[in-house]
Amino acid sequence: MLTFTLGTFAIALNHLLLISALALATLVGWRVAKRGGENPESVLFSLFLLGLLAARIGFVLAYWAHYRDDPWQIIDLRDGGFLAWPGVIALLLATLLRAWRRPALRKPLGAGVGSGLLFWLLASLSLSLYEQGTRLPDIVLRNAAGETVQLADYQGGPLVINLWATWCPPCRREMPVLENAQQHRPDLTFLFVNQAESMQSVSTFLETQGLSLSNVLFDGGGRLGQAVGSMALPTTLFYSAEGRMLGSHLGELSEASLARALENFDSPNSAIQAAPSRKLPCPASAIC
Repeated sequence: MLTFTLGTFAIALNHLLLISALALATLVGWRVAKRGGENPESVLFSLFLLGLLAARIGFVLAYWAHYRDDPWQIIDLRDGGFLAWPGVIALLLATLLRAWRRPALRKPLGAGVGSGLLFWLLASLSLSLYEQGTRLPDIVLRNAAGETVQLADYQGGPLVINLWATWCPPCRREMPVLENAQQHRPDLTFLFVNQAESMQSVSTFLETQGLSLSNVLFDGGGRLGQAVGSMALPTTLFYSAEGRMLGSHLGELSEASLARALENFDSPNSAIQAAPSRKLPCPASAIC
């Protein structure tokens, strides 16, 4: 399961874990403060924001080549571009500084930060291990010609599977990024699995947007999203040549966040030699 869904509301599990860690840290810090000390609630929230800021700055610096031509993307957090370790380091250093300056905060703040950080690390590790233990679903889809195809037919090389819809604004914004990646990474097979829309509406959308995509598939019942446990769009899945999930990304992809996600795969040269991209035949049409 990649998202937690309640009615029409869906949130990525990694985001939910982060919020839960903050809630746990606040609760533990408050309980410890009741036995003596200062309530660290406001301090914990400010440390949380500081950690997020440091994680974002670390990500931007690490992938600066993708931001330098369009610096405004730095403040566009919708791509989910964060590096955990700079955020954790900044959080710990700031915690030590606050505790040194305010002795009454030491025990409550230390207990809160320690419990929240431990919960987040263990839960994130468990989620990552769970994801990497899942396999490529056995799902029947349709191609642009209306023919049925098995998702497993594309197995044999690294796969990037994007779940999308034309009515989804983040899906529309990330399409040029994915199109560019498909053109420049022939070692990978990109599948664009449309969710519950007609072939005509998708063809019209791609034509009006000037997008040239290979491997556009149709999932009329949204079964793929259900199989991988994600009801949010867009969702992008990354599978090894053996059909094992390497990672996932919920939400909009930027050039930087996609570059980071593609690091799950081998280097381009070795990947090309090991398993060239596969593309099933399709008829002459606007999409295939």
